[in-house]
This record gives sequence, structure tokens and C-alpha cells, in this order.
Amino acid sequence: MLLAVAACALFCPAASLAQSKTGTTIGQFLLIEPSARISAMGNAGVALYDGIQSIYYNPAAAGQLTQYELQVTHSEWLADINYDYFAIGIPIPSIGNFFFAVTSLSSGDIDVRTVDQPLGTGERFTVEDLALGVGYGRQFTPRFGAGIQVNYVQETIWHSSLRTWTLGAGTAYRFPNGLQVGSSLSHFGTRAGYGGRDLRVQYDANTDVFGDNSALPAEQFADDFGVPILFRVGVTMPRQLSENSALLVSVDAFHPNDNKESVSFGTEWTWNRSLALRAGYQDLFLEDSEVGLTLGVGVGGRIDLSVFDFDYVWADHGRLDATHRFTFALGF
Repeated sequence: MLLAVAACALFCPAASLAQSKTGTTIGQFLLIEPSARISAMGNAGVALYDGIQSIYYNPAAAGQLTQYELQVTHSEWLADINYDYFAIGIPIPSIGNFFFAVTSLSSGDIDVRTVDQPLGTGERFTVEDLALGVGYGRQFTPRFGAGIQVNYVQETIWHSSLRTWTLGAGTAYRFPNGLQVGSSLSHFGTRAGYGGRDLRVQYDANTDVFGDNSALPAEQFADDFGVPILFRVGVTMPRQLSENSALLVSVDAFHPNDNKESVSFGTEWTWNRSLALRAGYQDLFLEDSEVGLTLGVGVGGRIDLSVFDFDYVWADHGRLDATHRFTFALGF
């Protein structure tokens, strides 16, 4: 059902004529993809459906977990911003699988500058974003799975912050020939606005009257904004090239509520399940896009009963330069 709804939203002619609403939503850090593996494939991951690195793109992937899995990602994001992501999957065969995720974005210390003191006041402030997620996924048949995720989201700028909740859901299906299809709805949530002591001011009720109280305590109110809701629909096709090598091709179509539709695709070549080379391209057909080519490499192995992967991705961001992401995943 979700697949059909998302497909209609993506390919409806009326939607394609809609105006872009870029810059009209809060929580943009929620759209930073945390998997170095899937990011190297152009972030085309809604149908990958194979482990902890896939659950951000589609909560249904949690249904495929057969052991405990964890993921740790770090990135030096644009403008020296630090991005970190942690997720752990907990399989419970009798009722389904659960997962927990933490996303953090931090600017570090920034000098406070004013019109009167453009070189700095001596104070420093930070911008910090945080998302705490919990989700559930289950395989309802050997080929079909579904999942759901709830996030608590907080954004903080110095002494002011906003808080809201978001909901995500996804489905995935695997055909007998290996073709996988998936769809997800991410970050569906309520509107929110900033509040805090930075919005408190002193107010003069009547500037034409002298002798009254010209420093009345008052508070400014910020507008409420929505969250960046995103529909994804995608397909993934694996192919065994030889006994030791395999090729994976993935394509996703995107329909966000704050931008126009686009398509991303990627490919992954693996050798002996220990080395992977990846490439992709993001946001085809999107006007004024600053993202594009992605390249990555990964190594993996096994230690006793544990399986590990270490992945790296370089992603082009046009005039904003490139970003680098590192992900370590472990199944135990």
C-alpha cells in the first residue's frame, strides 16, 4: 500500500509542476544519509534490504536481521560541521526485530559577532541537532517485510531550541529472481518553532512618551515550520558474476515535500565478500542541485562468529566542496 501511495506521489503530473519549497522545512540534518556504503551508491538504498546500514533508508530492513548488528558513522560535514550516527539492531525471532538510532550534528564553537562588535564579543555559541530513534521491523513472509520508526528531534541554537516528533515506515519485497523493490515514507511529523531565552527582549510600549518604563520584559515568537517529509521508491538487482565476484545495481526515485522530484542510482562490485568498489550519482533531474558523483570503497571480513565492514565514501557537493564519510558495521 505504501509503495502504491509513494509511486503516485512521485509520478503524478500535478506534482511535477509544483513549485520548489527549498528552505521551508526544519530538521534538514535528518536528510544526511548515515551509511558510507549506500551513500557511495548515490544514496539509492530503499530496496537494499540487507542489514543495519539499510534501516535509515527503509525500516523494513530491520526484519532481515538475524543477529545483533551495530553501525557507527562519522563525517566531517560541510563547513567543518561534525556529523555522527549510531544504530544498533536487536533481533527477537518470536516477535520481530527492534533497532535504536542516534543522530548528532554539531557546529563546534562559533564566535558571537554583532554590528557594534564585528570582530567578536568574546562569547561563543554552538548549533547542535539531535535525533533519537526507535524502530521495529518484521518479515511477514520469506519475501515481504515491513517496518516503522519513531524519532524525537531537537535543534538548538545557543539558548533557543525546538522539539518535535517524526514517524517513518517502509515496505520491501524480494522476487524469486533476486529483484528487490522497496518504498518508504520518512520524517512525517508535526510542525515546530524555536523558543528560548534568546528570543526575550526589552520593549518600550510607547517610544513617544518619556518617563514610562522603556525596558518592559517581552518575548518574540518564531513561526512554526514543517519537517522534511520524503517518499522513496526503488529497485535493486543483484547479479553473481562469478564464484567470487558479484554486482549490485540500485535505483531510487525521490519525492520530498520541500523540493522537486529526482532520481539517484548506484552500483557495487564485490570480490570474495571482502572488497567492494562503489559508484553512484545523486539527484538526477533536480534543478540547481549541488550534489552529484559519489565514489566509495569497503572492506569486510569475519572474526569467529562476528562479521565486520569498514566503508568510506567521497561525495561531490559542487561549489560546497566534497564530504567524506566513514562507517564501521559489526554483526555479532
